[in-house]
Amino acid sequence: MDLPSFVAWLVDEAAASPAPERFLAELGRRLLCDGLPLAGGALTLSVPHPIIARRTWLWRAETGAVIEALAFAVAPPVEAGREWLAGLGPVWEDGIGTSPESPLLGWAGIANGAGRDAFDPADADRLREVARFAAAPLAALAAREARAALLEAYLGRRSAARVQAGALARGTGETIRAALLCADLRDFTALSEVTEPHAMIATLDAWFDRVAGAVHAFGGEVLKFIGDGVLAIFPVAAAPGKAQGDRDACEAALRAIAASRAGMAHLDQVRRAQGLAPLPFGAALHFGEILWGNIGAADRLDFTAIGPAVNLVSRLEGLCKPLGRSVLISGAVAANTSAPLVPLGEHALRGIADPCAVFTLPED
Repeated sequence: MDLPSFVAWLVDEAAASPAPERFLAELGRRLLCDGLPLAGGALTLSVPHPIIARRTWLWRAETGAVIEALAFAVAPPVEAGREWLAGLGPVWEDGIGTSPESPLLGWAGIANGAGRDAFDPADADRLREVARFAAAPLAALAAREARAALLEAYLGRRSAARVQAGALARGTGETIRAALLCADLRDFTALSEVTEPHAMIATLDAWFDRVAGAVHAFGGEVLKFIGDGVLAIFPVAAAPGKAQGDRDACEAALRAIAASRAGMAHLDQVRRAQGLAPLPFGAALHFGEILWGNIGAADRLDFTAIGPAVNLVSRLEGLCKPLGRSVLISGAVAANTSAPLVPLGEHALRGIADPCAVFTLPED
């Protein structure tokens, strides 16, 4: 059976497209080769994510480039794809399925001097055929994207990618070098005793927004929320030299701490204006090797980090209150940064054999 190129591709190969942007670009390219006068295309998928409601990929025929637009759950609904396509030429758009959450596929034609505002009937028929044969591969693609969004929301981007790649066996993982951040609120138990549960959840969310937002802004990843505590890592990325990669990870962690402090200072101002108590916190930074992978029961796993470096940063954070500091930094991080730090001497940490050189920030 001699099928048009785009139909054969949709039937045989499109479901294996590695990403929505690749699907859209390849489909658009094949439609151009088949003679369709296209100026651009748009693909919109709904995603189960706490912040993002929809993701739209926009393809421009002239360059072959694809860009992405996000629609956020808290924002008024927008039709990013249709609006962008309308700026290129006449628009053809169709939902791929009957659900309001079904994928939306649209195309812009090439505007001409006659002011045509619609596709020719023959071209519109071919686009309807495209939509018909795109339903199955887009369903598979949407399912993969939904799964990825859920995993990223609960595991973090890097950990989710590892799990999706098949790293599922208990007890498996890899040893990586990373800067670690451990932080928690001070006197959380006492605060929770006198705060209504829903208000306490809002307080925790505000705290986690400041810390996790700063971690993500500087390339880190939150591994775990534990009660009122946060454990995050800044993995060493590939760099021309090992020393440079170590320094980059530590500098990123220090910048995240600075951003967290600024965010919490602003939050405390807001809380005081509302007649609420400020939220003191403690945070610690360390650098070392960790085992990053799966631990847990046979049927319930956790993708996390373990090892002596994780133990040390947790113990170091516990030293913040006795030393009257909000941020403590280990000698391992201090050795990998040129930032000015204040030495606090060596301190014994519970369960750690050797004393730890401890530093803090000049403004702390």
